[in-house]
Amino acid sequence: MTSVQQVVADAHRREWATVLAATVRVTRDLDLAEECVQDAYAAALDAWTRGGVPARPGAWLTVAARHNALDALRRAATFRSKLHLLVEPAAADLDLPADPPVHDDRLRLVFLCCHPALATEAQVALTLRLVCGVTTPDIAKAFLVSETTMAARITRAKKKIAAARIPFRMPAPGEVPGRLDAVLTTIHLLFTTGHTAPAGPALTRNDIAERALDLARMLRDLMPDEREVQGLLALLVANHARRATRTTTGGRLLPLEEQDRSLWDQEAIAEAHGLVLGALRGGTPGRFALQAAIAALHATAPTYGDTDWEQILVVYDALLEAWPSPVVALNRAVAIAMVSGPATALAEVEALEQDPRLAGYRYLPAIKADLLRRLGRNAAAAAAYEQAITLAGTEAERAFLAGRLTETLRRG
Repeated sequence: MTSVQQVVADAHRREWATVLAATVRVTRDLDLAEECVQDAYAAALDAWTRGGVPARPGAWLTVAARHNALDALRRAATFRSKLHLLVEPAAADLDLPADPPVHDDRLRLVFLCCHPALATEAQVALTLRLVCGVTTPDIAKAFLVSETTMAARITRAKKKIAAARIPFRMPAPGEVPGRLDAVLTTIHLLFTTGHTAPAGPALTRNDIAERALDLARMLRDLMPDEREVQGLLALLVANHARRATRTTTGGRLLPLEEQDRSLWDQEAIAEAHGLVLGALRGGTPGRFALQAAIAALHATAPTYGDTDWEQILVVYDALLEAWPSPVVALNRAVAIAMVSGPATALAEVEALEQDPRLAGYRYLPAIKADLLRRLGRNAAAAAAYEQAITLAGTEAERAFLAGRLTETLRRG
């Protein structure tokens, strides 16, 4: 990859959402906006190779995509009919855009994609694709469906937005509650995609995780008193504080008990702790506040041995009641193993294997394998590790599981 190709690739990761959102303001058409932005990136590769990389790549791409959009609208003879739909018309001279305000076009685009006219899964998938630039195969893996199914789901969602003429604007105060859970879910899934990549050589994609953090902070600035918004931000901040220690410099995955806690971001952990306290005040906490409380309990333990597993299990019980998800139940089984032993936890995991919603879920056989290993049932553990390896998304996870499999076979 040439240096210019690398710059364009970096600009795609950093600037895609901003450029697309600014272009949607002009086109009011998601498909057309995507096409115009893609053309702008293609033009950038040629123009920057010939004339050098501009000082502000994102601004250059935004102007190019806007020009593409205006040209396309003129060619289609629909420019005048669409002018009255513009909420905030672009500057006539298309100068390089100033730095966006806190509640910028990216957040508008999130709320557009999370309109209640769309099913929740479609809202999340569409936002990941359009706002975050996550590829359709990666989204499909996150949802445990085929790429074809996910592509069709995204297409239907975009067509529904166009047919319903859903406006590109922040919702009115009375409309926010109907979209908030989908927005929070979307930002959380985006962070998860960066915190533990669904596929590829590396365990993490910090650029995607930081994009999610940026959106969560913008949402908190917009809704500072909303406890679930505080909870989401706390959850993301607490988990991101460990980013430097989750793998070795060579890329080997490090489980929580092996991570060097002195390298954790203590300032971020303190911020997360304060946000958790705010999210838990004033009534029954929601699912993001409870997940944040669990993450904070892990982050604030001085050592792995000092982890308050009993309290973590109490919070998992509350979380499972607030959000009866099989994934929550599986994570709760890990806490049960630390409180009541691996045999009790294994019974929980084996019961969860019957839940069709966990079919193909990559962490289920990995957790089962670990419990079997701790019980000395090495042959069964090896079989579970082999299954987990086939489901692992990243090379880092596969290498870690292969190492555990080798250790188990030696013991067997």
